[in-house]
Amino acid sequence: MEIPLYQVDAFSARQFGGNPAAVCPLEFWLPAQVMQAIAAENNLAETAFLVREGERWGLRWFTPEIEVDLCGHATLASAYVLFQYLGALGERVAFDTRSGEVTVSRQGDRLCLNFPSLPAQRVDPHPRLIEGLGTQPLEILAVKDFYLVVYAAEDDVRTLQPNFDVLRLMDRFGIITTARGREVDFVSRFFAPAAGIPEDPVTGSAHCTLTPYWAQRLGKKSMYAQQVSERGGELWVEEAADRILIAGHVAPYLRGTITLEGY
Repeated sequence: MEIPLYQVDAFSARQFGGNPAAVCPLEFWLPAQVMQAIAAENNLAETAFLVREGERWGLRWFTPEIEVDLCGHATLASAYVLFQYLGALGERVAFDTRSGEVTVSRQGDRLCLNFPSLPAQRVDPHPRLIEGLGTQPLEILAVKDFYLVVYAAEDDVRTLQPNFDVLRLMDRFGIITTARGREVDFVSRFFAPAAGIPEDPVTGSAHCTLTPYWAQRLGKKSMYAQQVSERGGELWVEEAADRILIAGHVAPYLRGTITLEGY
């Protein structure tokens, strides 16, 4: 079996920025362990798999170690591949996922995700969370799979040097760290060593939690955010009732073919 493979850089207008994602269109779903093996072989933060289902697309996301319920940058990448290479018409594509329907629309030279809002609540954190991050935050909240850890200043987030061996022990697989930005509304970094991603370059799904938090803090519905990883990325976000709109650019990088033996 030959599987097309596209690799693009999401949430960046230039190559070698943002978050690289692989997109693999399929004619039918492969066994989960095969898709997991492909994602591990790709060794990117996320590999997305697509199957056409009538006028819509089924979409699943795999890190090198696990299948996840929601992924922003690989969804943005999937929509880019559909529009750019696979002949998707119109201004919008719809995906059926483990988190329900998600859509991506053209927005000028950007693509815009429509994702569920996932606001965080204050919690008693894992007793070693602060040890793993290495510095005391202002507050700690959480939602389902993520901690949301808020710091006083942008430089506090930029200079974090986490202990990934400790963070791998957390009771939630992802840790979002954030602070108000100097030149943008807010900045963030995202760590998920338990999912095989020590630091994710740009994390769209984290903004389902970041956006409602900062919308309330700043009194704004529409905001401009940066993820201040080494590669860096930029996102335009908007709170819209129980949905979050997350827009960004995509830069193409690679097209190829996976040759899968035994299928």
